[in-house]
Amino acid sequence: MKPRYQEIYEGEIIKAMQEKFGYKNSHEIPRLTKIVINMGVGEATQDRKHMENAANDMALITGQKPVVTKARKSNASFKIREGQAIGCKVTLRRQRMYEFLDRLVTIALPRVRDFRGISDKSFDGRGNYAVGLKEHIVFPEINYDKVDTIRGMDIVICTSAKNDDEARELLRCFNLPFKQ
Repeated sequence: MKPRYQEIYEGEIIKAMQEKFGYKNSHEIPRLTKIVINMGVGEATQDRKHMENAANDMALITGQKPVVTKARKSNASFKIREGQAIGCKVTLRRQRMYEFLDRLVTIALPRVRDFRGISDKSFDGRGNYAVGLKEHIVFPEINYDKVDTIRGMDIVICTSAKNDDEARELLRCFNLPFKQ
C-alpha cells in the first residue's frame, strides 16, 4: 500500500504542476528525492548518554536507525576532539520519506508553539528547502515524560526541481504551511 502523500503526488500534484509550468516530458516534473533530518547533540561531549537518547528519539520519529556524525576537526573552545560523536542524521527516501512528510505537515508543525507558518525564503537556489524545529517533542512518537533534554533538528527536503519557484509550488501542493 502506498503512503497517502505519494498517492496525492501521483494523482493530483503531477497534473497541477504540468498545467502550471507546461512540462512536455513527464520526467521534467519535479518530485521529492529525499528528506534529510539532522540533530546536533552538543551535550554529547560531556556525557555519551545524551547521544544514545538523541539517536533513540530520532529512530522513533523517522522509523529508521540514524547515523552518528563525528567531528572532523578538534576545537578547544567547544571542547570537541576529532572523531568525537556530536550529532546524528537520517536520510529518508521512497515510502518513509512520504510518510514522514505527511506526519510533519499534518501533525508536527501544527503542534509547534506560536506557529504562524514556515518561511518561504529557506530555499537554496537549486530547489531544496530547509526548515529547523526548536523542539523534537512536537512529534507524537516522543513520550514527553521520558525526554531528558529538548533538542532541535534540521529538516532538509530535497527535490528534483531546477529552481526555487518550481520547488516552492511543489511543496505548496504538498500543503506545507508557508507564511503569507
